[in-house]
Amino acid sequence: MEKRNYTRGVNPRGPRREKADNIQMIFGLRPITEALLAGKDLERIYLQKGQRNSMTIEITELAHRANVPVSMVPPEKLDTLTRKNHQGAVAYLSAITYLPLDNIVADIYEKGKTPLILVLDRITDVRNFGSIARNAECMGVDAIVIPSRGAAQINGDALKTSAGALNIVPVCRENNLKDTLNFLQNSGIQVVACTEKGDVDINAGTVDLTGPTAILMGSEEDGISPEYLKKADAKVKIPLVGQIGSLNVSVASGIILFEVLRQRLAVPG
Repeated sequence: MEKRNYTRGVNPRGPRREKADNIQMIFGLRPITEALLAGKDLERIYLQKGQRNSMTIEITELAHRANVPVSMVPPEKLDTLTRKNHQGAVAYLSAITYLPLDNIVADIYEKGKTPLILVLDRITDVRNFGSIARNAECMGVDAIVIPSRGAAQINGDALKTSAGALNIVPVCRENNLKDTLNFLQNSGIQVVACTEKGDVDINAGTVDLTGPTAILMGSEEDGISPEYLKKADAKVKIPLVGQIGSLNVSVASGIILFEVLRQRLAVPG
């Protein structure tokens, strides 16, 4: 019978970060399969490159259905994650529970609220993500949307930087952000991209942010993907007067979300 291997609190960066991250690791093909079948929220799965059998195929299929990213890595990478008999498979349980976006949007409308959604395209720094989540909670964001691939791992650092916001604001992990933007627009929610390539300044008053709105923010490296930028109903930029031509994405998110809040608070009633 296959031995089931579990260990808690293991962090790939070493024991010094174990307490801060506090993430549960699962290793072994059968335990990961059972976790997926049980509906556990997994942050990421690592499978050994070149290993293909009925169980790895099942894990890959189940992970795809659950929007869990799977990385094919060499055995040396897996050995750095754990010294245990991992059987070519390691996974991390998520520190939060991901929620379906369609249910959240429906619930917002049913409550008579005006949706404010924050869509993050490939934010990879965990502290940036935590700071953004904190901004989002303070400014009344109803949900944060991230892609299943290319997003920061939500670990102990992210939770700590968010000051608890990641336990309050729902986070939705989506396989295809293009489909997600289509869904939001079909739900009556305008998509406003915050980008240096924006047509107007956010404080120009030409973009109405008082209605149902999704704010789209891009990655630290190259901003919003061109295919998503084309989908936006409006493109706004933050006016800058200094010599440095860009802001940290967490700072930028706070500025644009404050503008949304400012406009909404200015509406009578």
